[in-house]
Amino acid sequence: MQVSRRWITLAGGAAFLSACGGPGARPGLPAADPALQPVANPGWDAWVAAFRPRARDAGIPEAALAAGFGTAGYLPGVVERDRAQTEFTRTLEDYLAIVANEEKVAEGRRRARAQAGLLSEIEARYGVPAEVVAAVWGMESNYGTRRGDIPVVSATSTLAYDGRRGAFFESQLLAALRILARGDTSAPRLVGSWAGAMGHTQFIPTTYQSYAVDFRGDGRRDIWSEDPTDGLASAAAYLSASGWRRGEPWGQEITASDPGQGGTVIAPQPGGPRFRVYRNFDVIKRYNNSTNYAIGVGHLSDRIAGAGPLRGGFPPDRYGLTRADRQLLQRRLSARGFDAGTPDGVIGSRTEEAISAYQRSAGLPVTGTPSTDLLARLR
Repeated sequence: MQVSRRWITLAGGAAFLSACGGPGARPGLPAADPALQPVANPGWDAWVAAFRPRARDAGIPEAALAAGFGTAGYLPGVVERDRAQTEFTRTLEDYLAIVANEEKVAEGRRRARAQAGLLSEIEARYGVPAEVVAAVWGMESNYGTRRGDIPVVSATSTLAYDGRRGAFFESQLLAALRILARGDTSAPRLVGSWAGAMGHTQFIPTTYQSYAVDFRGDGRRDIWSEDPTDGLASAAAYLSASGWRRGEPWGQEITASDPGQGGTVIAPQPGGPRFRVYRNFDVIKRYNNSTNYAIGVGHLSDRIAGAGPLRGGFPPDRYGLTRADRQLLQRRLSARGFDAGTPDGVIGSRTEEAISAYQRSAGLPVTGTPSTDLLARLR
């Protein structure tokens, strides 16, 4: 797995939760989860004491150390999330239903219109189309509404002390302290996800160091504020530096009779739509090394620019249900008082809990899994 920007793929963990509007408080508010509040930990205290000389030797000034660790602490919830990481994957159909649904498309078009001037400037400077930058914004932080609220110094020092990826997170911690030393932001505003990804386009500290830009020349590279200027420009700068080819597409959906040439034809989900992808598709994967992610950005960008839904359909899932079947199942469960959440056709924990509750009430074996028989019973 590449770690060109962060160590986690969008297929799982914090980034995926961000993309699908998952758990997390609004930017600037304290984390609601008690496990994400600092707790006393003598081992972490000792680790920080040993880290400080290493940080000074690496050029971190004492003022930055004092500011960064002034209110920092050990966060047990961060370790829990790190250890709970799984390499689970969604089908492309489910993934797109989460990250490029009609609501996400409509909001993306609205945001792109509102930032049309800025996005045009960014495109002119870096060559990355406005709709692609807007799509990355939507995928990474739901257009800035989920930028993260966990202190980065606390998160990265906790994970560095935990040791599972100690060297990686110590490098992120050092980079975070350099951000403070440079004056790009203050310690209270240096917040992000539980894994340290920050701002509108979710840069980890080392990538921020290398690629974040001060687009307006005000002396700070501010990806944390309500103003998305530096965040969006930084995403474009990263894609440009990664080899984005100006004027070339990421790819397109193809049909069985497609006579196109060049690129590479991929079929991420057997029986589902096929795509012809080009160099810029691989550049998007430098942002996040996931085929589903790159198709998500590409497809969402096409939709933001005015294109319609995919033409190709998807096959029934492993339970023999189509997306329309799964949506009907969710609606029927909710109608009977078993809240299955938004009827999007994606079977997640809320739908599974609703299925279990219904099965329990009906005296059925409690599996929490959908089936054609269950749907028939609910019709």
